[in-house]
Amino acid sequence: MLDRREFLVGSGAVLAASAITPPASAQGAQLTILRAEKREIEVLGKSARVLRIRQPNGQAGLITDVSTPFRVRLENEIGEPTLVHWHGVTPPWQQDGVPYVSAPPITAGTSASYDFPLTFSGTYWMHSHQEFQEQQLMTAPLIIHDAESRRADQQEIVVLLHDFTFRNPVEIYAALKKPTTASNAGTNMGGMSGMTGSMNGMGGMSAPAAGMDLNDVAYDAFLANDRTLDDPEIVRVEPGGRVLLRIINGASASNFFLDLGHLRGELVAVDGHAVRPISASVFPIAIAQRLDVRVQLPKGQAALPVLATLEGERKRTGIVLAAPNAKVVKIDPLAARATGPLTLDLERTLRAATPLVPKVADRIHRIALTGSMTNYVWSLNDQTYPDTKPLPVTKGERVEFVMTNTTPMSHPMHLHGHVFQVVAINGKRYSGAMRDTVLVPPKTSVTFAFDANNPGRWFYHCHNLYHMMSGMANTVFYE
Repeated sequence: MLDRREFLVGSGAVLAASAITPPASAQGAQLTILRAEKREIEVLGKSARVLRIRQPNGQAGLITDVSTPFRVRLENEIGEPTLVHWHGVTPPWQQDGVPYVSAPPITAGTSASYDFPLTFSGTYWMHSHQEFQEQQLMTAPLIIHDAESRRADQQEIVVLLHDFTFRNPVEIYAALKKPTTASNAGTNMGGMSGMTGSMNGMGGMSAPAAGMDLNDVAYDAFLANDRTLDDPEIVRVEPGGRVLLRIINGASASNFFLDLGHLRGELVAVDGHAVRPISASVFPIAIAQRLDVRVQLPKGQAALPVLATLEGERKRTGIVLAAPNAKVVKIDPLAARATGPLTLDLERTLRAATPLVPKVADRIHRIALTGSMTNYVWSLNDQTYPDTKPLPVTKGERVEFVMTNTTPMSHPMHLHGHVFQVVAINGKRYSGAMRDTVLVPPKTSVTFAFDANNPGRWFYHCHNLYHMMSGMANTVFYE
C-alpha cells in the first residue's frame, strides 16, 4: 500500500484507469446513479459557479435504508478528476473515496461503482476529497433510515450548512501560506475575529482560551441548503407537530452554534449515533459533525427560524419552519452579539445510547496536533502528510488515540472507516458519545477508542480543509 507520493511516482498504469472496478455483486444490479456536476447558484445577488452531487431526478445526495446494500454509480461530469468520500459510513477501504489512499480519482467523463452493506442508520453525508472541491460545494446529504425511523411520527428536515466564497480556494490557500506578520495577519488569515466570550453548548457564556485563533478564512456568505438569510428556505410544518432536524455541518473551515431561538430541542443523535437525549436551545456543531435534534412545535400559525451562527462572530444562516398561513419576516443575517469559540461543555455531557463494551486498550497512539499560523503549516507529531509515519493497528484490537492540541486553533479530527467513542477529555475518563469526528480545542487533550474491525488503509485527518491540505493528516493501516 502506497502513500500519495509513491502512488504518483509508481502507479502510472493505475492512474490511467478511469474507474474503480465494480464488485462482482454490482454487475448487472440496479444501481442508484449519482452525478458530480457543475451548476450555478445565486448568492447575495451574484451568480456563482459551483459543484454538486445529485441523482438524475434532481434529488441531492441519497436517502436509503440500512437494510439495502449501498449500490451506487458515481458519474463524473465536472470535466476534471474527482472522488467522493461517504463520510461516517464504514465501507471496504478500497471504496472509501480518498484519492491515492483508497483509489485513484475518477477521470472526467467516466464513472465508478460502489457496492457494500450498510451497518448503521443515521445522518451522514458525502463530499469530494479531491483537492478543494469540497469548498466548491461538492457535498450532499446521505440519510440512512431503519425501521424505527421510518415508523416515527415526525417530519424530517435536512439542513446542510456551508461556508461560501466567490474566490478561488486555491488562491485562498496560497494567501494563507504566506508568512504571517502583525501587519499582514488580517489579509493573509482572512480577517480573524477578536474574542468576546464563548457561547457554550447549553447556551451560556464562558471565557475564551488565551491566544486562541478563529476563522482563518473570511467568507462572503454562509449557506443553509444553498441559501442565505436574504432568501432562506421556508419549510412548511404542521402546527403542534414534531420535526426531526438533521443538521450537517458541510463547511470547509467554519464551526457553528445551532440556535433554535425560543424553541427547545432534544439532541437525540450525533454523527449518526444515538445519545441519551439532552434538551437545549443552542448546540455547538463543529466542521463535519451532525446533530439530530427533535423539536416539538408550538400550536398556532408561527414562523420559527432555525439558525446557525458562526463561531466567534455574528454572521449566521438558517432556514425557517413555517405553519401553512404563518407570516415570514426578514431575518437579520447578523446576530445581536458575537459568539465565542466552541467548547467541549456539551461533549462532556454526551453519553452514548450504545457504548463500546468496556475493555482495556490493546494499543494506544499518542498524537500531538502541531503547527501554527506562521507559514500556515499544520501537522501531526510535527510531521506533514504524506511524510507522516502511518499508525499501525491489528484486527481485533481495542485502540485508543490520545490527541493533544498544542496549537492556537481547534481541530475537528476525523477517522475514516470506523466509529469511535469519546472516552476522555483532559485525561478524565467517561463513557461519551459514539462519533466519527470530534473537536479538539487548543491546549486540550481528547481520547477516543475504537475496535479495529475494518481492515485496510484509512485516512485520519483534521476536517478543516485548509489544515488538511497543509499536511494535518495521516493513515491508519492494519498490520
